[in-house]
Amino acid sequence: MDFLNLLVVASMPVLQLLLIGLLGAFLAYRCSSIFSDNVRRNLNKIVFAVFFPSLVFSSLAKTVTLEELLSWWYMPVNIGITFLIGGILGWIVVKILKPACHLEGLIIANCSAGNLGNLMLMIVPAVCLQDGNPFGDKSTCSLRGLSYVSTSMAIGSIYIWTHTYSLIKRDGTTYEELIREESVKKMAEQFSSGSLEDQPAFTTEIGEAINDPESQLTSSFKQIDVNPDGTIRQPLLANRKMKPGEHIWKMVIGTFHELAEELVEPPTVAAISGFAVGAIPWLKSVIIGSNAPLRVIQNTLELLGNGTVPCTTLILGGNLTRGIGKTTVKPSAIVAIALVRYIALPISGIFVVKAASSFGFLPKDPLFSYVLLTQFTLPPAVAIGVMAQLFGVGLEESSVIFLWMYLLSALALTAWSTVFLYLLS
Repeated sequence: MDFLNLLVVASMPVLQLLLIGLLGAFLAYRCSSIFSDNVRRNLNKIVFAVFFPSLVFSSLAKTVTLEELLSWWYMPVNIGITFLIGGILGWIVVKILKPACHLEGLIIANCSAGNLGNLMLMIVPAVCLQDGNPFGDKSTCSLRGLSYVSTSMAIGSIYIWTHTYSLIKRDGTTYEELIREESVKKMAEQFSSGSLEDQPAFTTEIGEAINDPESQLTSSFKQIDVNPDGTIRQPLLANRKMKPGEHIWKMVIGTFHELAEELVEPPTVAAISGFAVGAIPWLKSVIIGSNAPLRVIQNTLELLGNGTVPCTTLILGGNLTRGIGKTTVKPSAIVAIALVRYIALPISGIFVVKAASSFGFLPKDPLFSYVLLTQFTLPPAVAIGVMAQLFGVGLEESSVIFLWMYLLSALALTAWSTVFLYLLS
């Protein structure tokens, strides 16, 4: 397979996403009443609560079996390694570039979480259909490839909706704290100047209009005393020293509480349910298959899941109209993310997969190794934009990163696919 054919194969899914994104940007820019901020926010909630869980459950329940889970045990390990290496490199980028504190998780997420879904669903079967591929017969190659990719997508969704979700959620919490601090400073200035009653209603950065001066003081603000000179008087109890071990105990409880919250989110529940249905033969026969009595459930979920990628990409494209000229992410951060995703991770992936193969961890199928290698080469997950919209943080920044990463991904995927095919042939 020559470089030009690979370029076409790798470019098609990327171009499809970019065209859908451009359509979203056009609807938000020229037809703002159709695709306004509120419309995108509400559509994003539907994607999070309905479309993503449907896609995850239908993919897992249909493709995963207990035997495959046992024989493909290294795949979740490989995906975890991509998140680990990407997360470490993203943390290094954050420490070097020192972005705004509410964007640190976003940068780490873009470095660690790859698009394990729709891109691979199009690239791997397309590579199988090319003459001269090193993976055997075209029809059997495509079937095996779809099984590998579907399992990869389902397992990846668990990592994304736990690890990546927690990163963006932490960014959202940090952003809310920054807004509160700015609001407290405004309140202090207004109290010191005695002009609070004369101040007009103001709107916070997350779009919440506040008209009543008294209601501007939330429960957390009302507990803060302000000195006559405008400084904030801290409560005496704030300086109480914790008992030995109390801080660690609170951190442990907080970590378990966060984990419990993430495990009950719709995508995570769908992933766990999909694994259960796929791994239990009698339950799978009830829902999956042309003769299954409850096959209408699977068909309905597949229909809903098909709307995930178009809706998510439209939202990212719509947010892009806000990001151009307004984003606070530095060009150096975009370059750093590109270097991590398209240089450092693929090189690391070659060493990781080669080592796993030498230890006998992988099935004797070069297509399985190709899928593992491709997992290190993908652009950032589209779900990051869903999470950014969900928590109202980094909307413009995530859209700008999405644009540049997917513009570069066609060439990167083509170049690395050529290298991978050469290594496996």
